[in-house]
Amino acid sequence: MTTVLLVRHGLTATTGHVLTGWMPGISLDDRGRGQAAALAARLAALPLDAIISSPLERCLQTAEAIAGGRAGQGAGQPADQSAGQEAGQGVLTDDRVGECHYGDWTGKPLKKLVKEPLWRVVQAHPSAVTFPGGESMPDVQHRAVAAVREWNAKLGPAATYLICSHGDVIKGIVADSLGLHLDQSQRIQVDPCSLTVIRYTPLRPFLIRMNDTGGGVNDLMPHGGKGPVAEGDAVVGGGAGAGGAAGF
Repeated sequence: MTTVLLVRHGLTATTGHVLTGWMPGISLDDRGRGQAAALAARLAALPLDAIISSPLERCLQTAEAIAGGRAGQGAGQPADQSAGQEAGQGVLTDDRVGECHYGDWTGKPLKKLVKEPLWRVVQAHPSAVTFPGGESMPDVQHRAVAAVREWNAKLGPAATYLICSHGDVIKGIVADSLGLHLDQSQRIQVDPCSLTVIRYTPLRPFLIRMNDTGGGVNDLMPHGGKGPVAEGDAVVGGGAGAGGAAGF
């Protein structure tokens, strides 16, 4: 059985407010760095055969914090690294687990995007969505799932490894593991620096954990419907979770 730990990057100043996509220079803020350090401490005793990351800075910072907290053991390296490029702290990057290319939506505030007609399609039928000037949501899911399957094969059935990625990308991987149509992926929550674990077997994947942020009740507290996105809507990009601003 190959065990895959899926980690969303920590909070940034724009998380839940602006759809940053592939914009460069979006770094973890103090909250995000704290989240990454806390998750690194939680995972420090777990042997990892590889740590793979989206090439975007916020993911690399999160992945490198986890790699740096390995209590001196370091992550193992696959024999064939052709699918990834070496980054800091022994982290490998793979563009296929990078953020969705949101095209013309990139850099726009969510409070403006919710007024776009396409927003409702994203909510109800993500399988029909191609972002203007950007990527389709099915293509994002396809490339991310293909990356996971390829790394599973490279690292082997006894491997445990980590992928640091983005909210919409992780939703697509989880939906695939559960045999869900992509249109059901908006029922899945992926908070910043959350841990989702899937165990792949020859017959089927097993979802072991989902959106694990370490316990507590912050994510259960009422938010009064505040925030840029209406209650009941999934936040494109993933939202800020309980550690961010009120609401999303």
